[in-house]
Amino acid sequence: KACDGGNLFGRSLLGALYEGGKGIKQNYQKADELYQKSCDGGISFACGALGTLYEGGKGIKQNYQKASELYQKACDGGNPSACGALGFLYAAGKGVKPNYQKAVELSKKACDGGEPSGCLLLGLSYEWGKGLRQDYAIAKEYYGKACDLGDQLGCDEYKRLNNR
Repeated sequence: KACDGGNLFGRSLLGALYEGGKGIKQNYQKADELYQKSCDGGISFACGALGTLYEGGKGIKQNYQKASELYQKACDGGNPSACGALGFLYAAGKGVKPNYQKAVELSKKACDGGEPSGCLLLGLSYEWGKGLRQDYAIAKEYYGKACDLGDQLGCDEYKRLNNR
């Protein structure tokens, strides 16, 4: 009803149900359509979710550049998850020119917003010295924060560095 009434957030939530097949038959094309309308209306969650569909090629042709544009729009709109996803694209050079400094900046924004993947990428960046000075102690801190936020890989990396 919210979607039919023009509620953009309701429309994006319906898109999430279609994407996940929760209580409704999974339909990536319908999710794409609902996310696009909500994203065009300024719902950052929808822009990030649409970016995920483009990144994964779910229901639409995989397009890292389009994913990066949507993640940027969502990140600018205050979506920490999208900031983290965009950070990974910059680190991997998918859809954007590789830029470790930009990856670190976006990951910090994501981590500060409570997104564990951002904390994990910061840990990796500090451990490997990508985009900033190598520092194992700080890497361990970020792995620990990722772990505290529920990221199992962050827990594993924290434990590994702790046993060095």
